[in-house]
Amino acid sequence: MEFTDILYEKQNNIAKIIINRPKVYNAFRTLTLKEICHALEDAELDPDIRVVVLRGSGDKAFCTGGDLNEAKESGYSKEMDYWHTQAHHLIRTITKPVIAAVNGWAIGGGHILHIICDLSIAADTAKLGQAGPRVGSFDAGFGAAYLARIVGEKKAREIWFLCRTYTAQEALEMGLVNKVVPLSELDTEVGKWCKEITELSSTAIKFLKASFNADTDHILGFEAMSAVAVRLFWGSDEGKRYKDSSKAMKK
Repeated sequence: MEFTDILYEKQNNIAKIIINRPKVYNAFRTLTLKEICHALEDAELDPDIRVVVLRGSGDKAFCTGGDLNEAKESGYSKEMDYWHTQAHHLIRTITKPVIAAVNGWAIGGGHILHIICDLSIAADTAKLGQAGPRVGSFDAGFGAAYLARIVGEKKAREIWFLCRTYTAQEALEMGLVNKVVPLSELDTEVGKWCKEITELSSTAIKFLKASFNADTDHILGFEAMSAVAVRLFWGSDEGKRYKDSSKAMKK
């Protein structure tokens, strides 16, 4: 299986998906999401794989959300919306735990990717947060409703309403990540967690993951409505104004 935007490797019962677009801080485009989905499907169907790791290449960024270079006048394409939702859905529905190795900036859509993962281990250099209201976008599905389950209503509203960035230690204190380690130790620590998981009953973990997800599976409906709402918003005067200003800042 050949990929362009990601690196995919399998070894010792572990599948690693690495977003490989360091020049744009591992921002995803449609192809990136499509390849992530194919890798997740492959990991799910491989009986030898017991755990999946999602990481960004390099040491600067985990993922910084959608690549604005792909956004058109009315926002991202319908194909992008489809694969974006599919990626979220697959991270939750594959029967193997997915661990986010947050190696740097996790902003916007990249922040939501790590939120949806079953576990998150962050480098001490990581910075996390939302940026939607700054750039005329939002995620009213897992990015908001599920986030509130993790950090509480007040903190989730703060994260979205103020668009601040948080250090890895601050993320740990609010329950947004499971552990923080020095960047040089990130891959080793993730490997330790993976090994512990592979030594446990895969059937028990499969049922446990389904049980944890059962109470929040309805958020997928919010996710679908949010995608439609964002598309409508990007076509509005307000949406265009924020989108244009975000592109100007990027330049």
